[in-house]
Amino acid sequence: MSAPNGARRGKADHSGIPLSPRELAENAQAILDSGASILHLHVRDESERHTLDPQRYRAAVSAVLEQVGNRLVIQITTEACGIYSAEQQIAVVKDLKPEAVSIALRELIPDPDIVGDANRFFAWLRSNKVMPQYILYSPQEVEWFEGLRRRGIFDEDLPFVLFVLGRYGTNDCGDPRDIDAYRRALGDQRIPWAVCCFGPLEDKASQCAATANGHARVGFENNLLMPDGSEAPDNAALVRLAGAHGRSAGRPVATADDVRQLFS
Repeated sequence: MSAPNGARRGKADHSGIPLSPRELAENAQAILDSGASILHLHVRDESERHTLDPQRYRAAVSAVLEQVGNRLVIQITTEACGIYSAEQQIAVVKDLKPEAVSIALRELIPDPDIVGDANRFFAWLRSNKVMPQYILYSPQEVEWFEGLRRRGIFDEDLPFVLFVLGRYGTNDCGDPRDIDAYRRALGDQRIPWAVCCFGPLEDKASQCAATANGHARVGFENNLLMPDGSEAPDNAALVRLAGAHGRSAGRPVATADDVRQLFS
């Protein structure tokens, strides 16, 4: 799984961060050739700032599809980035009806009183065959997620989750040793999970995921460095590293169709 751009970084951070539809399409081909099965997609406005504008999403998705067809699962983000409300996030997804979407649970349910709204939205995702992934930022959030899951809020028994290690824009780089705490907080070890890690230990986190029956999300959204501390040449290089860890652990790299079958 590749997260090639994110909401905040730009060309000043790395010249290879893809921002335009054309760049995203070229990046999609490169990460596909390197073994990625899911593209975690952010789009930017005319000033290269984060946006959930449906038209900009459509332009980017169209460019990627023209380049790689259905050989990648395109997962859009609903990241609020301090700009969008839960209602706006839901509206964007219903407008676009993407194949897959990532949802920061704490953004979509900022208040316990709107759990019912979220439950209806999650049911809508399922009925419209949109694959959700729920983003969790701490073991405490995993415990909260577990409480909601037991109440049937997600309209499925084993939702796909993402553990986030570290934070953007701080010195709080991710620590792969924290994966165990996230996993312990899961009430059912069959729940499929992936991990992303801010900072230079991203590769170690993907290696840990491979050996613990998890999945990895890598890319310039979270990390710009190779394991030796040098600048990564592109997103594809990070994907190749993650794929190598999977193969070393005896786990073949999934294709987009494998993902669709797993989460259908």
